Amino acid sequence: MDKKLLSAEIQEYITSNINADVSKLALQKNKFAITDWTTILGQITAKQKAKTKLPTWFYTHNIYYPSKISIEQTSSEKTAEYKSQLVSGKSLIDLTGGFGVDDFYFSKKVNQVTHCEINHELSEIVKHNFEQLGTKNVDFLVGDSPKILSSLSQKFEWIYIDPSRRNEAKGKVFMLQDCSPNVPKLLDFYFGFSDNIMIKTAPILDITAGMSELKNVKTIHIIALENEVKELLWILEKNYSKTITIVTSNLTKENNEEFCFELGNSFISKYGLPKKYLFEPNAAIMKSGGFEEIIMHFKVEKLHQHSHLYTSESLINFPGRIFEIKKSINYSKIDMKQFLENQKANITTRNFPDSVEIIRKKWKIKDGGSLYCFFTTDLNNNKIVLLCNKLK
Repeated sequence: MDKKLLSAEIQEYITSNINADVSKLALQKNKFAITDWTTILGQITAKQKAKTKLPTWFYTHNIYYPSKISIEQTSSEKTAEYKSQLVSGKSLIDLTGGFGVDDFYFSKKVNQVTHCEINHELSEIVKHNFEQLGTKNVDFLVGDSPKILSSLSQKFEWIYIDPSRRNEAKGKVFMLQDCSPNVPKLLDFYFGFSDNIMIKTAPILDITAGMSELKNVKTIHIIALENEVKELLWILEKNYSKTITIVTSNLTKENNEEFCFELGNSFISKYGLPKKYLFEPNAAIMKSGGFEEIIMHFKVEKLHQHSHLYTSESLINFPGRIFEIKKSINYSKIDMKQFLENQKANITTRNFPDSVEIIRKKWKIKDGGSLYCFFTTDLNNNKIVLLCNKLK
């Protein structure tokens, strides 16, 4: 950590150039002899990344930023705040502390938080930043987390782990056993120090694969931000062996679209032809695979087993996009020429052989406008196009 970057002159320069093109600044001569020019530019780049993702840090004076990659990989404030709602009590230890965004929010819900980080410089940076943020109930420990746990010899109400998804030999990895630390291998060890464990994984991890690697899973949270799945949270409880609950949450500017269900329940699927309204589940639900649970909970019908689009005569409060179907047409040369050729429309395909790009090129459909078109397959395996107005 280069503390010279915290000088008033350099901090003022970083702030005044926050909207600048860093590639152009790089062509200029270093204005500050006390430190490296590349390092200063790195602070500007990282702070630019933080503006939307980490507004609390962005608007706090004298924040020291790690590399741009660390900012890109850290939790956003919105997802960190969500996680903090799931914990409470006297103590939590974060075994993979990183830039500390999660711990900042954990500290608002737990009496004492311990931030463990194997990178000494990053730990020093986070400690400095927490002083600027006024956070006082966080301890900082540097080193290998299993060794730290063993040396502390105390129980925590929560253990939090965000295993690294990069392996020196394999590059980017997708199985938990290939991440660092190897959580499946260390689970029994972790349960010796806490009855409650929260594990954050990337959205690319297959839920079924994750369940096969872990044990005592109580709840799986699928968190999307503005309809883009950002992370999976696995809540483990010592000796838990009952039904697993799936919680899908799509955090938007307006609210949190939440839908929950229990794994293992069986439902009779109900299919139907397009009615007055069309419903498209948000990304978190799509990741969960709870497609039959949607039918049961919202009393809607599915267009086709593999379409994952739903319809009803009634307008309901649905966790996803809602459309009013103005017309359903066959995907035929006659109907396409009459209703869509040379038009402007927003196109979505679900269980349909042609891609959006091919459809646009074939029928000369421009992007945009107020018309929304769903190219899909109905319950009779007919290729259809639903012409819709967007309601939500």
